[in-house]
Amino acid sequence: MILLITPSARGQECAVTLKEATGEETHWAENLPQAVARLRESAYSTVVLDQFLLENEPNESDQVLEHLGTAFPVYLNFAVSGMERLLREVRSALHRRKRDRSRHASKAGRELKQAAFQCSTFVALAAAVIKFR
Repeated sequence: MILLITPSARGQECAVTLKEATGEETHWAENLPQAVARLRESAYSTVVLDQFLLENEPNESDQVLEHLGTAFPVYLNFAVSGMERLLREVRSALHRRKRDRSRHASKAGRELKQAAFQCSTFVALAAAVIKFR
């Protein structure tokens, strides 16, 4: 799920375009308090933040950043960026998130396999000690 945070009049249009282009459900928040409320309600894979809001509302911006969770932030200046740039940046963030999740899953699998091996080695050694008593 994607959260788009911008006061831009094109916010709804951008959200619809993102959903169509990525297949990801997309929510739009017009301001930072709405964004914080949405972030508290749901987990998002990507959060697109309008740089205008970040620069003009630093305290509220900090609250948004605190509630991102595992979402990949995408910072975009909607005043100078077009739809193509928005789509490119969001697709890139979704790809990075997928790659990172895959990498973390592989690492967790290796660690689990290593822990299981260590546990079985311990059990085998314990059994050998008990057998020779």
